[in-house]
Order: sequence, then structure tokens, then C-alpha cells
Amino acid sequence: MKFGVYDHIDKSGAPLSQFYEDRLRLAEAYDRLGYRALHTAEHHATPLGMSPAASVFHSAVAQRTKRLRFGPLVYTLNLYHPLRLYEEICQLDQMGNGRLEMGVGRGISPFELRYFGADPELGQPMYVEAFEVLMKAFANDTLDHQGRFYQFKEVPLELKPKQQPHPPIWYGIGNPESIPWCVSHKVNLVANGAAEMVRKITDGYRASWAAAGYAEADLPCMGSTRHMVLAPTDAEAMQIAKRGYLRWASSYLHLFKKNNAQPRFSMYTEDFEAAHKAGLIFAGTPDTVLAQVRQMEQDTGLNYLLCRFAFGDLSFEESLRSTELFAREVMPAMNEHSNDAVALA
Repeated sequence: MKFGVYDHIDKSGAPLSQFYEDRLRLAEAYDRLGYRALHTAEHHATPLGMSPAASVFHSAVAQRTKRLRFGPLVYTLNLYHPLRLYEEICQLDQMGNGRLEMGVGRGISPFELRYFGADPELGQPMYVEAFEVLMKAFANDTLDHQGRFYQFKEVPLELKPKQQPHPPIWYGIGNPESIPWCVSHKVNLVANGAAEMVRKITDGYRASWAAAGYAEADLPCMGSTRHMVLAPTDAEAMQIAKRGYLRWASSYLHLFKKNNAQPRFSMYTEDFEAAHKAGLIFAGTPDTVLAQVRQMEQDTGLNYLLCRFAFGDLSFEESLRSTELFAREVMPAMNEHSNDAVALA
């Protein structure tokens, strides 16, 4: 199993300048401690996302780290002009010396789309066409496209990404019906949901990947996010996790409450105990968390865990301690566990 980090970059209450600096200091720690990548969300007009300009934040990450991969999970394609986004992606991948991870999606919140004048009802066809434009741009030196939403004719493309033909693609998947598209584009995926549903997706992806003739060693990342707090005692970790989670959940539901609505396809509520029981929050000593990670791996078939170390009003010191304890005590044990499983096979 590989390990990365996921961060909504949600509002903590700290002054914004210090808030951003603390997140960048955490990125330096992820880099130093061997995490694979830092993935961040994109949200607008909500305390859930204090970094709505993903490329701005990640350009700083590119300069503050040397090995860590990074990128938005996801770019909300409906809110970008695809040619402008293509140029941003190329520039950012070059600035990071080929470390960009490119998440794509149409956006989960209809309210955020409407704030920008985008029609949520057109979300799917507009997203599909924007993605098509991006793929054409990566594959050619000039851009030609005549579609419903976008038209381009012989547009010179002076920029190319460091990674060819393009940075690795990430996609949030909610049901197995999307597996054929994921396999055809060789995308990494994130599935957040009940273990049974996630297992159907991971089993289906592995089977479809093999049926397409691809090597198992080249299987993309199949990941899921977990709020993560590690401390010397289970009681202390649970206390910190509950405090931070309740602040995060308030931000997560902010726009939905404002509009008297409920998020679709989400397991997250403001009930900390229910979220913990559902396995969405890992909190405890390193041994406790190690057992939770092993159980998740067994139940879901995932090969990538996106740890959410910074959320709600957790302090920099609390997040850093969890980051360090997980890297030093959980990750090596999981790697040893994986090596033992391979040897037994």
C-alpha cells in the first residue's frame, strides 16, 4: 500500500497568512517523511476550501518540496476555460519538475457552480467536452476542436508538460459503472463510501485492467481518504479528532445548510461517533491506527490511503505529530506486512 495526503484546506480560524504557511510547512514534512503525494480539494465561497485557486497553492508546494508529488483532486473543469487550464497544468508540471498529479471532475456542489454562472444541469456534458479538449491539447502542437461549448481552430500550443503525454490523471468514482472509462484512460481513482461498494470498485478495476491486457505491476492507485489523528494514547487522539472533525463537518455542510439541502452520495455527517464507527476516522496510538489501516486494506482492496492529517481547528503541532507518528511507525509496519504477504504468495 502507498500513502499520500489529502487536504480540503478548510478554514481553521487562524489568520490566513499563518494558515497558508502552516500548510506549506506540513507539505515540507510530507516531503521529508516519504509520503507519495499531497492532493487538495477545490471549493469556492465556502469555509470548506480556503485555497480555491489550486494552481497558486501548488506552485508554492512545488518550490517548497523536492520529491513530493502534488496536485488538485480535483480541478473543477466546469469552472475553467480548458485552454487556460491546459497552460496552467503545463507550467505547473514544469515548475515541479514533473511531479504534478492531475485530478479532474465536474464539481460536487451545485451552489458553487451557480456562484460562477455555471449551470449544474450542464455539468456532465460540459465536463466531458472540457476533458476532451485537454486530451487533444496534450496530444498535439496545435488545438482544433468544434464542440457544443468550446471551439478552437489552429491554436498554437507553445507549452508542454514535463510528464508525457500528460501528468497522471485522478478521478473520483462513486459506482462501478465508471470503471470502463477509468481503465481506458488509465486513471488513478478515489472511492469514498461503504466498504462493500469500494470493494466492488477495486475488484472490478483489477479485473477490467487485467482483461485489457495491462500488467498488474502497472495498476493505478485506487485510494480513499481518512481523517487521521495519532497520539500517545487512544483517549487523547479521540479527543483531538472529535474537536477537529466537528469543525471540519460544519465547513463541509456549510453551503448545503445555507441552501436547505443535503449532499448526495456522502457518508459524512456532524455525528463524530457515527463517522468513527463507519471507519471514516482513524484515531488512536500508532498501534491502534495500524490495525485500522490493515482492516481497511483487507475490507476494501485499496492500494492507496490518502491521510487527512490537517482538518478543522487542529493546530500545526497536532497535525505534524500525527504526520510523523504515522510515517515512522505505521508506514514501515504496513510495508513489512505487504512484503510478508508477497513472500507467502
